[in-house]
Amino acid sequence: MNKAHALVAFQGKDIRRIWHKEEWWFSVVDVIAALTESSNSRRYWSDLKARLIEEGYQLYDKIVQLKLVSSDGKQYETDCANTEGLFRVIQTIPSPKAEPFKLWLAKLGYERIQEIENPELAQNRVKEYYELKGYPKEWIDKRLRGIAIRQELTNEWKQRGVTDGSDFGILTNEISKATFGKTVEEYKEFKGLPKKNQNLRDHMTDWELILNMVGEKATTDITKAKNSKGFDECEDSAKEGGEIAGNTRKALEQKTRKSLVSETNFLHFDEKKRIEKRS
Repeated sequence: MNKAHALVAFQGKDIRRIWHKEEWWFSVVDVIAALTESSNSRRYWSDLKARLIEEGYQLYDKIVQLKLVSSDGKQYETDCANTEGLFRVIQTIPSPKAEPFKLWLAKLGYERIQEIENPELAQNRVKEYYELKGYPKEWIDKRLRGIAIRQELTNEWKQRGVTDGSDFGILTNEISKATFGKTVEEYKEFKGLPKKNQNLRDHMTDWELILNMVGEKATTDITKAKNSKGFDECEDSAKEGGEIAGNTRKALEQKTRKSLVSETNFLHFDEKKRIEKRS
């Protein structure tokens, strides 16, 4: 799921969430921090969890541990609950913010239903996110188009028997290597990005976004034309699609005499938002 939606705020408090099993799952400790005045939300949750178990509440299928990015930029297993699970947890927390939080949570769920019925709404929310961060309109238009092309490609892979997340990563790396000469992780390191909590595409220049789209769109069309099935055949198509984008890059670099593989990143947008939050 796009990182644009991985963090939401309730009354000024950030709450981490992750898309899992076709629905949002939220960090329980973040929710507790937003609802209570506790100085130690983890300890509060530990005590509350023990009480829920004593009351016979079956936590094993309501609370799951998922990897979320922490304040140090690293990912840790974190207790998460879906909307249903959070409503049960909230009932146990004596807080005047409980009812407003329930309404806020219901609104998030309703927005997701709207997005499924009308994908343009989801696109508009992503556009608003990038505008707030300070990206120029021309860049945002390319980024949104890239998201649509990526979705088309991953849907094609799924229909052809590639369903494992790690396989998606391998195929994406094949396109990236053929297009830019680097895997995604190598590219992030080259741009000076933290490996876990930054989306490489959010730090691509105009030409990098365009070439990335060429590689993924070419892969989609080649996959269809060859009727590639299964991981191995899709991998061959990914390499061929990436080569088309890579050849385009090399031809343009030869004409302009400068590299299109750029060290540029947009971390200053994140820093700007942090400063605005503190002020």
